[in-house]
Amino acid sequence: MQQRGGKESSMREFLITTDNTADLPYSYYKENHIEYMYLTYTMDGVTYGKENELPPKEFYARMRGGSMPTTSQVNAETAKEVWRPYLEQGMEVLHLAFSSGLSGSYNSTRLAAEELKEEHPEYKIKVVDSLCASLGEGMFVCKAVELRKAGKTMEETAAWLEEHKLNFCHVFTVDDLHHLHRGGRVSKMTAVLGTMINIKPLLHVDDEGHLIPLDKVRGRKKSLASLVDMMDARLGSYRGKKDAVFISHGDCESDAQYVADLVRERYGIENILINTIGATIGTHAGPGTVALFFMGDKR
Repeated sequence: MQQRGGKESSMREFLITTDNTADLPYSYYKENHIEYMYLTYTMDGVTYGKENELPPKEFYARMRGGSMPTTSQVNAETAKEVWRPYLEQGMEVLHLAFSSGLSGSYNSTRLAAEELKEEHPEYKIKVVDSLCASLGEGMFVCKAVELRKAGKTMEETAAWLEEHKLNFCHVFTVDDLHHLHRGGRVSKMTAVLGTMINIKPLLHVDDEGHLIPLDKVRGRKKSLASLVDMMDARLGSYRGKKDAVFISHGDCESDAQYVADLVRERYGIENILINTIGATIGTHAGPGTVALFFMGDKR
């Protein structure tokens, strides 16, 4: 039984919220009582969201067929609608936001939290910029769930995440350079020439949460193996700890499994989650993207 007074509020279990860009299985959100906000996308003149999203296979098939979706960020009013019922019940809310280096959603949720607290000073809301994307953000959320299960308060959980956010490493490769060109990541000339000679870029998410090209290799298999080499260069003091590894993919599960097998061979890690990249991030990365996420000393 919890004690009354200040002790009770500090021990209260808090609500964790995030964005659909975390690319976790929706069953995980349900099992762990997590609410998520949806960054909508528009494809072929139709806007899709939480209630009417396309199945991943259909989404990527349309992209391969030439459809070019666009995405929208979370707005402050949506955030308030998600949080308000829980805050009115006296719950504390910890929101783990999609990287501010890739979207304005973090800023929208930060403003929403400030406005709600101005109206209701008793509300406890904390917004953390994860500086993460896809299953990197998903790993960030999973760590928060672990800390909550271990009895940590919202403040303790947020403090740990702030301290360690740059230990959540993201490395990935894409199969089609034209999607990176659309997003302004590579020039049109690079996209055209790279496609002609089968060049595959290697990218990561940096300390400011931006998507940055790092290197390029020739051939798909080599690019996939290079992800594990990039992991090796970043593990540092996390080597041997066998933390969970997450892999997301743009409708190319066999390639994700290939990377998982390489990780198992090299490190003996069996705790590997593989999931599809959702439409919001898939819009910009395209079909054939494979991303590897793990804990390391540096990004």
